[in-house]
Amino acid sequence: MHITLQKSIISKQSSIQITGSKSESNRLLLLKALYPEMSLENVSNSDDSNLMTNALSTDSDVVDINHAGTAMRFLTAYFSVQEGRDVTLTGSKRMKERPIAVLVDALRELGADISYVENEGLPPIKIKGKKLTKHKVALKANVSSQYISALLLIASKLENGLELILEGDITSVPYIKMTLSLLDEIGVESSFNENVITVKPGSKDQSPKTLTVESDWSSASYFFSIVAMSEIGTEITISSYKENSLQGDSVLVDVYRHFGISTVFNDNNSVTLKKEFSNLEPLTLNLKDAPDIAQTIAVTCFAIGIPCDLTGLHTLKIKETDRLVALKNEIEKLGGHVEITGKSLHLAASKTINESVSIATYHDHRMAMAFAPLALKTPIIIEDAMVVSKSYPAFWDDLKSIGFKITK
Repeated sequence: MHITLQKSIISKQSSIQITGSKSESNRLLLLKALYPEMSLENVSNSDDSNLMTNALSTDSDVVDINHAGTAMRFLTAYFSVQEGRDVTLTGSKRMKERPIAVLVDALRELGADISYVENEGLPPIKIKGKKLTKHKVALKANVSSQYISALLLIASKLENGLELILEGDITSVPYIKMTLSLLDEIGVESSFNENVITVKPGSKDQSPKTLTVESDWSSASYFFSIVAMSEIGTEITISSYKENSLQGDSVLVDVYRHFGISTVFNDNNSVTLKKEFSNLEPLTLNLKDAPDIAQTIAVTCFAIGIPCDLTGLHTLKIKETDRLVALKNEIEKLGGHVEITGKSLHLAASKTINESVSIATYHDHRMAMAFAPLALKTPIIIEDAMVVSKSYPAFWDDLKSIGFKITK
């Protein structure tokens, strides 16, 4: 379904309740499957988390996770340690193009029984669950951190725990630290020293506990962008967020200061974003620890007419689409000029934005949501708009609630 966003003016003050973090939810859902005495609150209502929940509860010998890359990686590790269980893990056409070999090789090194069903190095894969007794493995660290987190999430269920050696520069460190912090919350002991992560077997705390998932900072990024494109004095309050967040995308607080946005953490776990001033200085950022907010930042810069240089983006090529190519294509349709490499994006300053452009979303939720705030500047069409349900099903309703004019 395509939707049209008319040129809109939002309320001077508004508030939004954002669902739980998809990143935290998917990690905790897997841990709950391994440690059933745990209970969870504020779990994400995203497609990806629903797929994760269903996959963990099904008895089927074929599990289809559609476009959910996190689920593919985490479940590859999970089913490897489910003794006596044979599962074929598959997904969408795009998922069958997304590499999984780095993780499969590491699990095989630990003793897992995994084979490729169609193409070498790509899903679908057949997994025969078994007890894994080996405990030491090396992994290239400059690929998706989800490979690393997948191993860490099952590590305490390995007979001898896990010693994971990371080779090279480590990508998305905050996501790795998020995983280790969640393990700590359920009583699993670990250490992260230089390039070696060690996880001990078992949990020292078997008491029932309830963990509350923090709201999603990636989803919050679109409201930072909206405030940045709005008049000085505009405020949006979002909830529920922690000042000492585990999520790498909480770096938004620092990044959007460049755009004149102040962020105030309130006593009720809400956060108020306010446009204090306008800044037209160029932006240079290394986003290797928070690549998921690159699309939002690039579109913000384009909207307000400033150039930006974004680096550390090498993992964007293996997401739902090649996000660097997608950004270049769609921003240039709007009248911008973008240069990309395999790991960077340069946006030139633009003074005009083409009206009523139809934005292709490439089956990528973040493309739809990153470009939507441009309706504050010009009418815009978003193709396949319901792709947002992958991470934020209420997105369009929430935009309407603050003043966006949306028609089908």
